[in-house]
Amino acid sequence: MTTLLLNRSCSAYVRSTSIMSKSTRLNPLAFMSGRLRSKPLFSVFSLLILPLSVLAANDGLSTRLDELLSGSWQSGAPGFSVAVIQHVKPVYEKGFGLANLEYDMPVKPQTVYHVASVSKQFTAMAVVLLEQDGKLSLEDDLHKYLPELPDYGHPATIRQLLQHTSGIRDQWQTLGLAGWRLDDVITQEQILRLLFRQKELNFVPGTRHLYSNGGYTLAAEIVARVSGKSFPDFCRDRIFNPLGMAHTHFHIDHRTIVHDGAYSYSKSGDGYQAEPLNYANVGATSLFTTAPDLARWLDNFREPKVGGRRAIERLQEQAILAGGNKINYALGVGLGSHRGLKTISHSGGDAGYRSFVVWFPEQELGVAVLTGLASFDCSGAAFKVAAIVLGDKLAPEANKEPAAADQKKRDYVKLDSRTFQKYSGAYKLDAGLTANFYEKDGRFMAEIPGQGTVELHPLGTNRFLIEAPSGELEFSSQPDGAMRLKFSPQGGGMVSGERIASKSWEPKDLEDFPGVYWSEELETEYTVKLKDGKLTAEHIRHGSIELLPVLRDQFATRTWFMAEVKFERDQAGKVSGMTLGGGRVTGILFKRK
Repeated sequence: MTTLLLNRSCSAYVRSTSIMSKSTRLNPLAFMSGRLRSKPLFSVFSLLILPLSVLAANDGLSTRLDELLSGSWQSGAPGFSVAVIQHVKPVYEKGFGLANLEYDMPVKPQTVYHVASVSKQFTAMAVVLLEQDGKLSLEDDLHKYLPELPDYGHPATIRQLLQHTSGIRDQWQTLGLAGWRLDDVITQEQILRLLFRQKELNFVPGTRHLYSNGGYTLAAEIVARVSGKSFPDFCRDRIFNPLGMAHTHFHIDHRTIVHDGAYSYSKSGDGYQAEPLNYANVGATSLFTTAPDLARWLDNFREPKVGGRRAIERLQEQAILAGGNKINYALGVGLGSHRGLKTISHSGGDAGYRSFVVWFPEQELGVAVLTGLASFDCSGAAFKVAAIVLGDKLAPEANKEPAAADQKKRDYVKLDSRTFQKYSGAYKLDAGLTANFYEKDGRFMAEIPGQGTVELHPLGTNRFLIEAPSGELEFSSQPDGAMRLKFSPQGGGMVSGERIASKSWEPKDLEDFPGVYWSEELETEYTVKLKDGKLTAEHIRHGSIELLPVLRDQFATRTWFMAEVKFERDQAGKVSGMTLGGGRVTGILFKRK
């Protein structure tokens, strides 16, 4: 259900981008620039052979990791790459499976992947480096560098862009509402034009945390304007070259050839299908890199060759909301813990690409896992790798769920329809979506329109287990009569929500809604039609989207970018417009023509 609640993460629910000039993007001599350029030849040679000697000294560990990871892929399937670094030494680098199914190209450690939102920590570091240069401050108002943004009546800062507290809308969902497909060619200029036309913020800056890829595209534009260099060139010169990340670049032109590049796939029946990605934008996404290069970056948290200790500490400054609440997102990285140990991490997901990097600061351990298969669990693989490396340094797994085979044998509590009815209804989730809970054929079900349906298995009178992805959901009655829920995924975190209706609105007066609705901001329109008692929203590119009744004048859809549809009425009670959004866009107004 985590996947359902976060939707495309970003990411996370999720998206990311990167760039570099054609002349130097994949220059093998780039490794010799920066910090290695002044080294004596013998020293450079010893660094180049270090991975071989270290791996030879860790044969036992390598064997155990091979055994662990070789069972994570099937013959002929898209594969993945793993790199592990500890105490400055690369202790494991290996590829599994295929990077390209069409030509049976195997994954190697140097296979280059698009890593989506893992890009964000590099964007944040670029901003921090400019702050150290004295050229900007994280507390500066965005309008100082981006005068094209409208005046929202509330100032927003660069820090708030990087911590997802600015109120700037997510670019992918906004593009979807405007009629774009995510496999379209999407350029930096097109995204900036869309963001500069944003008439309203999602919320007053600093009052909420809502993940926004748009904020990071704006941050990359600030880097370019302040530095006088393109964003890819700045990151190459100030971050990648000094760290010896010779196979890393920000991909600003979708036509650029990437040597040793992995392709993007998803499961389709018994086989796989290609998931094209044509991004030509950077800041939120588009970093192209390898697992060993990312391990070099993770080691920069141990000995900061780029930025120094001040920059590393800056990246770890948590967001603090207006009410004083501190959240676990800092500047492009998430701060957390895993089995008793501190972690710094981030995940990424675009098309079929998935990625995860995690740094255990106290153990000086970094793990990077990259794949071109949408269903591959990169974070799960990374933490399993960490468990083998760290051994008893990790605390025992608390509340470990039984294996899938054991779950089938588990005895669940028998509940009657009256109990199911007690918890049924539509719930507004703090992730920005609406979830519907209902009984069907004696089973209790949860559906997030556009995300899918899962069964809830009773563990008690108010506790339920969701098997895949695994987690527990608990309902609780409040003193004021409200009904709330709390979902706790096995991997950590929490999503909560409150019931807004005990039953779905019975559709009536549907003839009030048909018409043509136009958004000046997005320069697009939807035509709402009524046929056979059902409403649909028609778009020239998206086709027909069914509107599912939730509450009076409020509908949901099964389309990822349009979680909520709310109709507005004038003083006479006539429908005058509708807002589209939900998730990472609170709502964009479409006026009825």
